[in-house]
Amino acid sequence: MSGLTPELVAPIFAAIDCGTNAIRLLIARVDGDHITDLVREMRTVRLGEGVDTSGEFSEAALERTFAATREYAELLDNHDVKKIRFIATSASRDVTNRDAFSAGIKTILGVEPEVISGDEEAGLSYHGALSGLDVNGSVLVADIGGGSTEFVTALSDGSLVSRSVNIGCVRMTERHLHSNPPTQPEIASTISDIDIHIELIKATIPINSETTFIGLAGSVTTIAAMALGLTEYDADIIHGSILSREQVESVTDALLQMNHKERASLGFMHPGRVDVIGGGALVLRESMRLIGFDQVLVSEKDLLDGVVLSLQKHSSL
Repeated sequence: MSGLTPELVAPIFAAIDCGTNAIRLLIARVDGDHITDLVREMRTVRLGEGVDTSGEFSEAALERTFAATREYAELLDNHDVKKIRFIATSASRDVTNRDAFSAGIKTILGVEPEVISGDEEAGLSYHGALSGLDVNGSVLVADIGGGSTEFVTALSDGSLVSRSVNIGCVRMTERHLHSNPPTQPEIASTISDIDIHIELIKATIPINSETTFIGLAGSVTTIAAMALGLTEYDADIIHGSILSREQVESVTDALLQMNHKERASLGFMHPGRVDVIGGGALVLRESMRLIGFDQVLVSEKDLLDGVVLSLQKHSSL
């Protein structure tokens, strides 16, 4: 950096996304629409474990989340971060003890966690995804999370249309996929649940035959790693890859036939995704089948990238 005056160095922003399954951190230098990663981390904390039935965060889930946040606080201290934004998504919308979660995060980081709506989550994911891809024309972005999946597209005037539905990988697993490997009746009940929600997407979001389908988040990228025959996770190869519906169907069938040990042995599989990847794969497969997409474009850029872009844009106003 020598020879550069401070104003010529792009500022650093940080985003933390606390979802149902994982808490993720991005510390990045942002110059216009260009994002340079400095730190990108994920910890599986299962904050939303049991929320679908209990309606509240468990003490164990809160402590796992706070422990990961303390680790992130240390990483943030190592960088000259201009602004940080902590967002919480699906699980945090549904609980009765949200105040305990918010107070704990504020004590650790000094920032108030924002429990954002599904619409805002979809918009941030949309802008994040497109920041890393060269795509022309109409697109539909699907961000498959732990508790929910967000679908979003842009109209001809640039405005966004989105819908958030409660069919995330953790929620589907906890509701239906209890066996190891899951039974055919469990898989059938999962598909029925997903399909009801996908029909809502078809009825409310405008999609045409030229629309490009973009898939985000860990379920999609893990399926891509398997479809591409990777022996270890490689974000550079996965980002921008295109999977056919036949590839997605083949990988989904294979994952659902594996037991926990077999899935865990896959070199590209993140430990925190072993238990829930079947549910996520079914969400992707059924989305493509029912909406009518023959392929999906995979993006490694997502909600976190959208958040740091939003921070950069607001700071320059």
